[in-house]
Amino acid sequence: MITLSSTTDMRSWAEQQRAAGKTIGFVPTMGALHSGHVALIADAARRADVVVVSIFVNPLQFNESTDFDSYPRPIHDDVATCSAAGVAAVFAPTASAMYPPGFQTRVLSGALGDVMEGPNRPGHFEGVATIVAKLLGAVRPHVAIFGQKDFQQLRIITQMVTDLELGVEIIGHPIVRDPDGVAQSSRNARLSTNQRRAAVAVPHSLDAAVWAANDTDDVEVVVSAALAVVVGEPLAEHEYTTVFDATTLQAISTLTPALRSPGKVRIGTAVWFGDIRLIDNCDLFPA
Repeated sequence: MITLSSTTDMRSWAEQQRAAGKTIGFVPTMGALHSGHVALIADAARRADVVVVSIFVNPLQFNESTDFDSYPRPIHDDVATCSAAGVAAVFAPTASAMYPPGFQTRVLSGALGDVMEGPNRPGHFEGVATIVAKLLGAVRPHVAIFGQKDFQQLRIITQMVTDLELGVEIIGHPIVRDPDGVAQSSRNARLSTNQRRAAVAVPHSLDAAVWAANDTDDVEVVVSAALAVVVGEPLAEHEYTTVFDATTLQAISTLTPALRSPGKVRIGTAVWFGDIRLIDNCDLFPA
C-alpha cells in the first residue's frame, strides 16, 4: 500500500492505474476509521480493481472551531486499518495541499442543502461539496462509496456529480450499526459510557416512527412517536426530527399511498449528548 500526500502525486498514481486498465474505487473519510468504514472499503473493492481511501479532516465543513480541533485524528491506526483491508493507496493531504494560497472556488449545494442539517450548520454542505469535488478530481475514481448515515450529504454529492458531469458512479452504502442499533460514527468514540448507553434512544426513536407509520397517514403522529423516545432519555437533547422525500429532501406532511413503498420516504434526526451531536436516518417503509 502506498500513502500519498499531494494532489499531484495522487492524480499521477490514478492516471497510472487507469492507463493499466484498472478501475478505481474511492472511499472518502475524515479518518478515525471504524468497522463501518471497513464495510465501505469492502464495497468499493467489490466494484473496482483498486481502492483509494482519503483521510482528511476538512476545515471548511466545521461550524465550530472546537469541534474541528477535537475531531479524532489517529492517522497511524487509520493507515494500519487501510492496509489490513487491502487498500491500494491512502490519500492523506494536508490542509495547505487542499487549500493552497489563493484558493477561492466553492461549490454550492443548492436547495438540497437548505433543509435539515443546512439551517443548523451554515456553510457545512458548501464545505462538503467543495472538498468532495476536489477529492474526486485528485483521485479520479470510477466509483465512490458514501455511507447512508449522512443521507443528505449523499444526496447532495449525487446531485453535484450529475450536475457537473463528473463521470463518477456514486454508491450509497447501507448504514452500519452496532449490535444495539446505534449507527457507527467516529464521534461515538467521544461519548462517555453513560452517553453511549443512552445513544440507543436515537435508533429506537426511528424504530418507533416506522411502527407508527404503519397505522397513520399523519406525519405529526409519526414524529411524535419518535420524539417520545428521545424525550424519555434524560441525557439526550433533541435538535430535530423530520420526515422527508428521499429525492427532494423536502419535508412531507401526509403519507399518501404513493409514498408507502421502500426508497420513497425517510425519517432523519439529530440528537445531542453533551457536546456530541449524533445524526441518524432510516427508510420509513423498509422492504
